[in-house]
Amino acid sequence: MYRFALDRIALACLACIVLSGGAAAAGSSTAVPAGITQLISAQRLPGSAVSFVIVDPDTGRVVVSHNPDTPRSPASTVKTVTTFAALDMLGPTFLWQTRAWMRDGDLYLQGGGDPYMTLERWWSFVQGLRAQGLKSIPGDIVIDDTAFSVPNEDPGAFDGRPNRSYNVLPDALMVNFQSIDFHLAANADTHRVEISASPAPINLDIENHIRYAPGRCSGSAARVDFKVASPQQDRVVFSGALSPHCAERTFARVLLRPATYAFGTFVQLWRESGGEFSGKLRIEPTPADAKALYSFESLSLAEIVRLTNKHSNNLMARHLLLTLGRERFGDPATVEKGIAAITEWGRARDFDLSGVDIDNGSGLSRSTHISVLQMSKILSAAYHSRFAPEYLASFPLAGMDGTLRSRMKTTPAGSVRLKTGHLDGVSGVAGFVSTASGKTYVLVSLVNNVRADFGAAEPLHAALAAWILANL
Repeated sequence: MYRFALDRIALACLACIVLSGGAAAAGSSTAVPAGITQLISAQRLPGSAVSFVIVDPDTGRVVVSHNPDTPRSPASTVKTVTTFAALDMLGPTFLWQTRAWMRDGDLYLQGGGDPYMTLERWWSFVQGLRAQGLKSIPGDIVIDDTAFSVPNEDPGAFDGRPNRSYNVLPDALMVNFQSIDFHLAANADTHRVEISASPAPINLDIENHIRYAPGRCSGSAARVDFKVASPQQDRVVFSGALSPHCAERTFARVLLRPATYAFGTFVQLWRESGGEFSGKLRIEPTPADAKALYSFESLSLAEIVRLTNKHSNNLMARHLLLTLGRERFGDPATVEKGIAAITEWGRARDFDLSGVDIDNGSGLSRSTHISVLQMSKILSAAYHSRFAPEYLASFPLAGMDGTLRSRMKTTPAGSVRLKTGHLDGVSGVAGFVSTASGKTYVLVSLVNNVRADFGAAEPLHAALAAWILANL
Protein backbone atom coordinates (compact mmCIF):
# COMPACT_ATOMS: atom_id res chain seq x y z
CA MET A 1 0.00 0.00 0.00
CA TYR A 2 2.79 2.42 0.85
CA ARG A 3 4.65 1.97 -2.43
CA PHE A 4 1.37 2.07 -4.36
CA ALA A 5 0.47 5.38 -2.77
CA LEU A 6 3.86 6.81 -3.69
CA ASP A 7 3.44 5.75 -7.32
CA ARG A 8 0.03 7.43 -7.37
CA ILE A 9 1.63 10.66 -6.16
CA ALA A 10 4.18 10.49 -8.95
CA LEU A 11 1.52 9.75 -11.56
CA ALA A 12 -0.62 12.63 -10.29
CA CYS A 13 2.27 14.98 -11.09
CA LEU A 14 3.06 13.36 -14.44
CA ALA A 15 0.68 15.51 -16.47
CA CYS A 16 2.37 18.76 -15.43
CA ILE A 17 5.81 17.18 -15.91
CA VAL A 18 4.94 16.14 -19.49
CA LEU A 19 3.51 19.56 -20.33
CA SER A 20 6.63 21.33 -19.08
CA GLY A 21 9.13 18.99 -20.71
CA GLY A 22 8.81 19.50 -24.44
CA ALA A 23 12.06 21.41 -24.85
CA ALA A 24 14.16 18.28 -24.50
CA ALA A 25 12.56 16.64 -27.50
CA ALA A 26 14.36 19.09 -29.79
CA GLY A 27 17.68 17.54 -28.75
CA SER A 28 19.11 20.38 -26.73
CA SER A 29 19.77 20.58 -23.01
CA THR A 30 16.84 21.86 -20.99
CA ALA A 31 16.14 23.33 -17.58
CA VAL A 32 14.56 21.19 -14.90
CA PRO A 33 10.90 20.70 -15.89
CA ALA A 34 8.50 22.78 -13.80
CA GLY A 35 6.61 19.66 -12.78
CA ILE A 36 9.73 18.12 -11.27
CA THR A 37 10.48 21.31 -9.37
CA GLN A 38 6.89 21.40 -8.12
CA LEU A 39 7.11 17.77 -7.02
CA ILE A 40 10.29 18.43 -5.02
CA SER A 41 8.48 21.29 -3.27
CA ALA A 42 5.34 19.22 -2.71
CA GLN A 43 7.42 16.53 -1.01
CA ARG A 44 8.95 19.22 1.24
CA LEU A 45 12.44 18.37 0.07
CA PRO A 46 15.01 21.19 0.17
CA GLY A 47 16.40 21.72 -3.31
CA SER A 48 19.90 21.63 -1.82
CA ALA A 49 19.31 18.03 -0.65
CA VAL A 50 18.45 16.75 -4.13
CA SER A 51 20.72 15.79 -7.03
CA PHE A 52 19.76 14.17 -10.31
CA VAL A 53 21.01 13.91 -13.86
CA ILE A 54 19.68 12.47 -17.11
CA VAL A 55 22.38 11.73 -19.66
CA ASP A 56 22.41 10.51 -23.25
CA PRO A 57 25.07 7.74 -23.09
CA ASP A 58 25.60 7.85 -26.85
CA THR A 59 26.73 11.49 -26.91
CA GLY A 60 27.48 12.26 -23.27
CA ARG A 61 24.98 15.14 -23.42
CA VAL A 62 23.42 16.11 -20.10
CA VAL A 63 19.70 16.40 -20.85
CA VAL A 64 18.54 17.60 -17.42
CA SER A 65 20.43 18.03 -14.18
CA HIS A 66 20.13 19.48 -10.69
CA ASN A 67 23.14 19.78 -8.37
CA PRO A 68 25.03 17.27 -10.55
CA ASP A 69 28.47 17.89 -9.01
CA THR A 70 27.46 17.79 -5.34
CA PRO A 71 28.96 14.79 -3.49
CA ARG A 72 26.14 12.70 -2.02
CA SER A 73 25.80 9.57 0.06
CA PRO A 74 24.68 7.06 -2.59
CA ALA A 75 23.67 4.18 -0.31
CA SER A 76 23.46 0.96 -2.35
CA THR A 77 23.48 2.69 -5.74
CA VAL A 78 27.29 2.68 -5.40
CA LYS A 79 27.10 -1.06 -6.09
CA THR A 80 26.73 -0.02 -9.75
CA VAL A 81 30.35 1.16 -9.60
CA THR A 82 31.68 -1.89 -7.73
CA THR A 83 29.94 -4.40 -9.99
CA PHE A 84 30.95 -2.69 -13.25
CA ALA A 85 34.56 -2.46 -12.06
CA ALA A 86 34.47 -6.19 -11.29
CA LEU A 87 33.04 -7.11 -14.70
CA ASP A 88 35.37 -4.78 -16.55
CA MET A 89 38.51 -5.91 -14.71
CA LEU A 90 37.86 -9.62 -14.20
CA GLY A 91 35.42 -10.57 -16.95
CA PRO A 92 32.04 -12.31 -16.60
CA THR A 93 33.49 -15.84 -16.45
CA PHE A 94 35.75 -15.23 -13.45
CA LEU A 95 35.39 -17.92 -10.77
CA TRP A 96 36.31 -18.32 -7.10
CA GLN A 97 37.64 -21.63 -5.75
CA THR A 98 36.90 -23.26 -2.40
CA ARG A 99 39.45 -26.00 -1.80
CA ALA A 100 39.94 -28.99 0.48
CA TRP A 101 43.32 -30.38 1.48
CA MET A 102 44.49 -33.28 3.66
CA ARG A 103 47.52 -33.48 5.95
CA ASP A 104 48.16 -36.02 8.72
CA GLY A 105 44.45 -36.86 8.96
CA ASP A 106 43.34 -33.22 9.23
CA LEU A 107 40.95 -31.80 6.64
CA TYR A 108 41.76 -28.22 5.64
CA LEU A 109 38.90 -26.16 4.21
CA GLN A 110 40.42 -23.22 2.36
CA GLY A 111 38.16 -20.29 1.49
CA GLY A 112 38.75 -18.38 -1.71
CA GLY A 113 36.24 -15.60 -1.13
CA ASP A 114 33.22 -17.16 -2.87
CA PRO A 115 30.47 -14.52 -2.40
CA TYR A 116 27.60 -17.00 -2.78
CA MET A 117 28.33 -20.21 -0.90
CA THR A 118 24.71 -20.93 0.00
CA LEU A 119 23.68 -23.90 2.10
CA GLU A 120 22.75 -25.84 -1.05
CA ARG A 121 26.16 -25.18 -2.57
CA TRP A 122 27.88 -26.04 0.73
CA TRP A 123 26.00 -29.36 0.63
CA SER A 124 27.31 -29.86 -2.93
CA PHE A 125 30.84 -29.19 -1.63
CA VAL A 126 30.36 -31.92 0.99
CA GLN A 127 29.03 -34.32 -1.63
CA GLY A 128 32.03 -33.53 -3.83
CA LEU A 129 34.35 -34.56 -1.00
CA ARG A 130 32.41 -37.78 -0.48
CA ALA A 131 32.73 -38.47 -4.21
CA GLN A 132 36.51 -38.37 -3.79
CA GLY A 133 36.17 -41.46 -1.60
CA LEU A 134 36.54 -39.64 1.72
CA LYS A 135 34.42 -41.41 4.32
CA SER A 136 36.06 -40.46 7.59
CA ILE A 137 38.02 -37.47 8.85
CA PRO A 138 40.37 -38.96 11.47
CA GLY A 139 41.84 -35.67 12.63
CA ASP A 140 40.50 -32.14 12.96
CA ILE A 141 38.72 -29.82 10.56
CA VAL A 142 40.88 -26.76 9.95
CA ILE A 143 39.40 -23.56 8.52
CA ASP A 144 41.79 -21.50 6.39
CA ASP A 145 40.37 -18.00 5.90
CA THR A 146 43.69 -16.28 5.17
CA ALA A 147 42.74 -15.20 1.62
CA PHE A 148 41.01 -12.18 3.19
CA SER A 149 42.54 -9.88 5.78
CA VAL A 150 39.79 -7.69 7.14
CA PRO A 151 39.72 -5.73 10.40
CA ASN A 152 37.84 -7.07 13.40
CA GLU A 153 34.74 -4.96 12.96
CA ASP A 154 31.65 -4.92 15.14
CA PRO A 155 28.80 -6.11 12.86
CA GLY A 156 26.40 -4.00 14.92
CA ALA A 157 28.45 -0.81 14.66
CA PHE A 158 26.41 0.58 11.77
CA ASP A 159 22.96 0.45 13.34
CA GLY A 160 23.12 -1.72 16.47
CA ARG A 161 21.69 -4.82 14.74
CA PRO A 162 24.56 -7.32 14.53
CA ASN A 163 22.29 -10.29 13.79
CA ARG A 164 20.70 -8.87 10.64
CA SER A 165 21.80 -10.21 7.26
CA TYR A 166 22.69 -6.84 5.73
CA ASN A 167 25.35 -6.34 8.43
CA VAL A 168 27.26 -9.59 7.79
CA LEU A 169 30.98 -8.98 7.48
CA PRO A 170 33.07 -10.52 4.68
CA ASP A 171 35.16 -13.63 5.18
CA ALA A 172 37.18 -15.83 2.81
CA LEU A 173 35.06 -18.84 3.80
CA MET A 174 31.63 -17.29 4.17
CA VAL A 175 28.87 -19.90 4.19
CA ASN A 176 25.17 -19.15 3.72
CA PHE A 177 25.64 -15.53 4.84
CA GLN A 178 25.90 -16.92 8.41
CA SER A 179 22.13 -17.11 8.43
CA ILE A 180 19.91 -19.44 10.49
CA ASP A 181 16.18 -19.78 9.74
CA PHE A 182 14.08 -20.48 12.83
CA HIS A 183 10.61 -21.97 12.64
CA LEU A 184 8.29 -21.82 15.67
CA ALA A 185 4.98 -23.65 16.08
CA ALA A 186 2.80 -24.57 19.04
CA ASN A 187 1.83 -28.25 18.79
CA ALA A 188 -1.68 -28.88 20.10
CA ASP A 189 -1.06 -32.64 20.33
CA THR A 190 2.10 -32.53 22.44
CA HIS A 191 1.29 -29.24 24.22
CA ARG A 192 4.75 -28.02 23.41
CA VAL A 193 6.19 -25.22 21.36
CA GLU A 194 8.58 -26.69 18.82
CA ILE A 195 11.58 -24.86 17.39
CA SER A 196 13.44 -26.00 14.31
CA ALA A 197 16.54 -24.43 12.82
CA SER A 198 17.78 -24.61 9.25
CA PRO A 199 20.62 -25.21 9.00
CA ALA A 200 21.26 -26.75 12.40
CA PRO A 201 25.02 -26.37 13.01
CA ILE A 202 26.32 -28.79 15.60
CA ASN A 203 27.83 -25.96 17.64
CA LEU A 204 24.67 -23.85 17.99
CA ASP A 205 22.93 -24.24 21.35
CA ILE A 206 19.19 -23.49 21.28
CA GLU A 207 17.41 -23.11 24.62
CA ASN A 208 13.65 -23.36 24.35
CA HIS A 209 11.78 -21.77 27.27
CA ILE A 210 8.63 -20.90 25.34
CA ARG A 211 5.54 -21.88 27.29
CA TYR A 212 2.64 -23.60 25.56
CA ALA A 213 -0.41 -21.38 26.10
CA PRO A 214 -3.81 -22.88 25.28
CA GLY A 215 -6.55 -20.48 24.32
CA ARG A 216 -6.70 -17.48 22.03
CA CYS A 217 -3.68 -16.06 20.23
CA SER A 218 -3.51 -12.72 21.97
CA GLY A 219 -1.62 -10.82 24.64
CA SER A 220 1.03 -12.78 26.48
CA ALA A 221 -0.03 -15.98 24.66
CA ALA A 222 1.32 -14.51 21.42
CA ARG A 223 4.63 -13.07 22.55
CA VAL A 224 7.95 -14.80 21.94
CA ASP A 225 11.29 -13.28 22.87
CA PHE A 226 14.61 -14.14 21.24
CA LYS A 227 18.01 -13.44 22.77
CA VAL A 228 21.58 -14.13 21.71
CA ALA A 229 23.07 -15.24 25.01
CA SER A 230 26.81 -15.57 24.35
CA PRO A 231 29.58 -13.33 23.01
CA GLN A 232 30.43 -16.00 20.45
CA GLN A 233 26.79 -15.89 19.28
CA ASP A 234 26.58 -19.67 19.57
CA ARG A 235 23.79 -19.80 22.15
CA VAL A 236 20.27 -18.46 21.72
CA VAL A 237 17.41 -18.41 24.20
CA PHE A 238 13.72 -18.37 23.36
CA SER A 239 11.18 -17.38 26.01
CA GLY A 240 7.58 -16.19 26.26
CA ALA A 241 4.42 -18.08 25.36
CA LEU A 242 2.64 -19.21 22.22
CA SER A 243 -0.87 -20.45 21.54
CA PRO A 244 -1.61 -23.20 18.99
CA HIS A 245 -4.07 -20.73 17.46
CA CYS A 246 -1.19 -18.44 16.51
CA ALA A 247 0.21 -18.70 13.02
CA GLU A 248 3.52 -20.49 12.70
CA ARG A 249 6.44 -18.06 12.84
CA THR A 250 9.61 -17.98 10.78
CA PHE A 251 12.51 -15.56 10.98
CA ALA A 252 16.20 -15.47 10.12
CA ARG A 253 19.17 -14.31 12.18
CA VAL A 254 22.93 -14.16 11.64
CA LEU A 255 24.71 -16.26 14.28
CA LEU A 256 28.07 -17.76 15.20
CA ARG A 257 31.25 -16.47 13.57
CA PRO A 258 32.25 -17.16 9.94
CA ALA A 259 34.70 -19.97 10.82
CA THR A 260 32.49 -21.54 13.50
CA TYR A 261 29.46 -21.33 11.21
CA ALA A 262 31.38 -22.99 8.35
CA PHE A 263 32.61 -25.70 10.73
CA GLY A 264 29.25 -26.33 12.41
CA THR A 265 27.29 -26.58 9.17
CA PHE A 266 29.98 -28.66 7.45
CA VAL A 267 29.95 -31.24 10.24
CA GLN A 268 26.13 -31.29 10.22
CA LEU A 269 26.02 -31.97 6.47
CA TRP A 270 29.00 -34.35 6.63
CA ARG A 271 27.34 -36.55 9.21
CA GLU A 272 23.99 -36.41 7.43
CA SER A 273 25.74 -37.72 4.31
CA GLY A 274 27.14 -40.66 6.29
CA GLY A 275 30.60 -39.27 6.92
CA GLU A 276 32.42 -39.80 10.21
CA PHE A 277 34.12 -37.12 12.27
CA SER A 278 34.93 -36.79 15.97
CA GLY A 279 37.64 -34.13 15.99
CA LYS A 280 37.56 -30.42 16.74
CA LEU A 281 37.81 -27.08 14.94
CA ARG A 282 41.11 -25.32 14.30
CA ILE A 283 41.66 -22.06 12.41
CA GLU A 284 45.05 -22.07 10.66
CA PRO A 285 46.65 -21.53 7.23
CA THR A 286 46.95 -24.55 4.97
CA PRO A 287 50.48 -26.02 5.18
CA ALA A 288 52.57 -26.01 2.02
CA ASP A 289 52.88 -29.82 2.12
CA ALA A 290 49.12 -30.49 2.37
CA LYS A 291 47.70 -32.76 -0.33
CA ALA A 292 45.09 -31.26 -2.66
CA LEU A 293 41.84 -33.19 -2.38
CA TYR A 294 39.03 -31.22 -4.02
CA SER A 295 38.26 -27.83 -5.57
CA PHE A 296 34.75 -26.40 -5.82
CA GLU A 297 33.94 -23.62 -8.30
CA SER A 298 31.70 -20.66 -7.53
CA LEU A 299 29.01 -19.25 -9.76
CA SER A 300 30.40 -17.08 -12.53
CA LEU A 301 31.07 -13.41 -11.87
CA ALA A 302 28.22 -12.49 -14.24
CA GLU A 303 25.81 -14.48 -12.05
CA ILE A 304 27.28 -12.97 -8.87
CA VAL A 305 26.88 -9.43 -10.25
CA ARG A 306 23.26 -10.15 -11.12
CA LEU A 307 22.48 -11.42 -7.63
CA THR A 308 24.35 -8.52 -6.04
CA ASN A 309 22.47 -5.80 -7.90
CA LYS A 310 19.03 -7.39 -8.20
CA HIS A 311 18.82 -7.99 -4.46
CA SER A 312 21.25 -5.29 -3.26
CA ASN A 313 23.40 -7.75 -1.34
CA ASN A 314 25.93 -5.87 0.79
CA LEU A 315 28.13 -8.86 1.63
CA MET A 316 28.51 -9.88 -2.00
CA ALA A 317 29.49 -6.34 -3.00
CA ARG A 318 32.10 -6.27 -0.25
CA HIS A 319 33.50 -9.59 -1.48
CA LEU A 320 33.77 -8.12 -4.98
CA LEU A 321 35.80 -5.17 -3.71
CA LEU A 322 38.13 -7.47 -1.76
CA THR A 323 38.50 -9.78 -4.75
CA LEU A 324 39.50 -6.85 -6.98
CA GLY A 325 42.27 -6.00 -4.53
CA ARG A 326 43.43 -9.59 -4.29
CA GLU A 327 43.51 -10.12 -8.05
CA ARG A 328 45.38 -6.87 -8.65
CA PHE A 329 47.82 -6.84 -5.71
CA GLY A 330 47.91 -10.44 -4.44
CA ASP A 331 47.12 -12.18 -1.14
CA PRO A 332 45.74 -11.35 1.25
CA ALA A 333 42.77 -9.32 0.08
CA THR A 334 42.24 -6.08 1.98
CA VAL A 335 39.81 -3.20 1.67
CA GLU A 336 42.72 -0.86 0.99
CA LYS A 337 43.87 -3.02 -1.93
CA GLY A 338 40.32 -3.10 -3.29
CA ILE A 339 40.01 0.68 -3.16
CA ALA A 340 43.43 1.05 -4.81
CA ALA A 341 42.39 -1.35 -7.58
CA ILE A 342 39.23 0.67 -8.33
CA THR A 343 41.22 3.90 -8.21
CA GLU A 344 43.71 2.54 -10.77
CA TRP A 345 40.87 1.24 -12.92
CA GLY A 346 39.10 4.61 -12.83
CA ARG A 347 42.28 6.39 -13.85
CA ALA A 348 42.87 3.98 -16.73
CA ARG A 349 39.24 4.36 -17.85
CA ASP A 350 39.49 8.16 -17.61
CA PHE A 351 36.74 8.39 -14.99
CA ASP A 352 36.84 11.44 -12.74
CA LEU A 353 36.81 9.86 -9.29
CA SER A 354 38.14 12.91 -7.47
CA GLY A 355 36.47 13.21 -4.10
CA VAL A 356 34.87 9.77 -4.40
CA ASP A 357 35.07 7.58 -1.30
CA ILE A 358 34.18 4.03 -2.25
CA ASP A 359 34.72 2.71 1.34
CA ASN A 360 33.66 -0.96 1.39
CA GLY A 361 31.98 -0.96 -2.03
CA SER A 362 28.51 -1.87 -0.79
CA GLY A 363 27.04 1.52 0.15
CA LEU A 364 26.42 0.41 3.73
CA SER A 365 28.56 3.30 4.89
CA ARG A 366 28.35 6.86 6.09
CA SER A 367 31.65 7.85 4.47
CA THR A 368 30.89 6.80 0.87
CA HIS A 369 30.26 9.83 -1.36
CA ILE A 370 29.96 10.38 -5.10
CA SER A 371 28.19 12.91 -7.34
CA VAL A 372 25.37 11.94 -9.69
CA LEU A 373 27.42 13.20 -12.65
CA GLN A 374 30.40 11.01 -11.71
CA MET A 375 28.14 7.98 -11.39
CA SER A 376 26.34 8.77 -14.65
CA LYS A 377 29.63 8.82 -16.57
CA ILE A 378 30.52 5.37 -15.25
CA LEU A 379 27.06 4.07 -16.18
CA SER A 380 27.38 5.60 -19.64
CA ALA A 381 30.70 3.83 -20.16
CA ALA A 382 29.19 0.59 -18.91
CA TYR A 383 26.35 0.92 -21.41
CA HIS A 384 28.89 0.79 -24.24
CA SER A 385 31.25 -1.71 -22.64
CA ARG A 386 32.07 -5.17 -23.93
CA PHE A 387 30.09 -6.70 -21.06
CA ALA A 388 27.08 -4.40 -21.25
CA PRO A 389 24.57 -7.28 -21.66
CA GLU A 390 25.72 -8.96 -18.44
CA TYR A 391 25.78 -5.63 -16.60
CA LEU A 392 22.37 -4.35 -17.70
CA ALA A 393 20.80 -7.72 -16.94
CA SER A 394 21.81 -7.29 -13.29
CA PHE A 395 19.61 -4.23 -12.70
CA PRO A 396 16.16 -4.59 -11.11
CA LEU A 397 13.29 -4.23 -13.57
CA ALA A 398 10.63 -1.76 -12.49
CA GLY A 399 7.47 -3.51 -11.33
CA MET A 400 8.94 -6.92 -12.10
CA ASP A 401 11.81 -8.13 -9.94
CA GLY A 402 14.53 -7.41 -7.39
CA THR A 403 14.24 -4.28 -5.27
CA LEU A 404 11.89 -2.70 -7.85
CA ARG A 405 9.37 -5.52 -7.84
CA SER A 406 6.67 -3.43 -6.15
CA ARG A 407 7.67 -0.02 -7.53
CA MET A 408 6.92 1.89 -10.77
CA LYS A 409 4.51 -0.85 -11.81
CA THR A 410 2.82 1.36 -14.41
CA THR A 411 5.95 1.75 -16.55
CA PRO A 412 6.18 -0.34 -19.73
CA ALA A 413 7.69 -3.75 -18.97
CA GLY A 414 11.44 -3.74 -19.35
CA SER A 415 11.74 0.01 -19.91
CA VAL A 416 13.18 0.93 -16.51
CA ARG A 417 16.25 -0.75 -15.04
CA LEU A 418 17.37 0.95 -11.82
CA LYS A 419 19.60 0.01 -8.91
CA THR A 420 18.02 1.32 -5.72
CA GLY A 421 19.65 2.58 -2.54
CA HIS A 422 18.38 3.32 0.96
CA LEU A 423 19.94 4.32 4.25
CA ASP A 424 18.62 6.51 7.03
CA GLY A 425 18.28 9.92 5.40
CA VAL A 426 19.30 8.61 1.96
CA SER A 427 17.33 7.44 -1.06
CA GLY A 428 18.60 6.92 -4.58
CA VAL A 429 18.24 5.22 -7.93
CA ALA A 430 20.80 4.74 -10.69
CA GLY A 431 20.48 2.98 -14.01
CA PHE A 432 18.83 3.05 -17.40
CA VAL A 433 15.49 4.10 -18.90
CA SER A 434 14.60 3.03 -22.45
CA THR A 435 11.94 4.91 -24.42
CA ALA A 436 9.45 3.49 -26.90
CA SER A 437 11.76 4.48 -29.77
CA GLY A 438 14.48 2.23 -28.37
CA LYS A 439 16.68 5.08 -27.14
CA THR A 440 18.24 4.53 -23.70
CA TYR A 441 19.12 7.23 -21.18
CA VAL A 442 21.11 7.11 -17.95
CA LEU A 443 19.28 8.30 -14.83
CA VAL A 444 20.90 8.94 -11.46
CA SER A 445 18.88 10.51 -8.64
CA LEU A 446 20.08 10.91 -5.04
CA VAL A 447 18.33 12.54 -2.09
CA ASN A 448 20.15 13.13 1.20
CA ASN A 449 17.56 14.37 3.68
CA VAL A 450 15.63 13.04 6.66
CA ARG A 451 12.44 13.28 4.57
CA ALA A 452 13.76 10.35 2.56
CA ASP A 453 12.95 8.16 5.57
CA PHE A 454 9.28 8.96 5.05
CA GLY A 455 9.22 8.11 1.35
CA ALA A 456 9.49 11.68 0.07
CA ALA A 457 12.15 10.79 -2.49
CA GLU A 458 10.33 7.89 -4.14
CA PRO A 459 7.84 10.00 -6.14
CA LEU A 460 10.75 12.07 -7.46
CA HIS A 461 12.66 9.01 -8.70
CA ALA A 462 9.50 7.64 -10.34
CA ALA A 463 8.61 11.00 -11.89
CA LEU A 464 12.06 11.40 -13.44
CA ALA A 465 11.76 7.98 -15.08
CA ALA A 466 8.24 8.87 -16.23
CA TRP A 467 9.45 12.18 -17.69
CA ILE A 468 12.09 10.38 -19.76
CA LEU A 469 9.50 7.94 -21.11
CA ALA A 470 7.07 10.73 -21.96
CA ASN A 471 9.43 13.36 -23.38
CA LEU A 472 12.56 11.78 -24.86
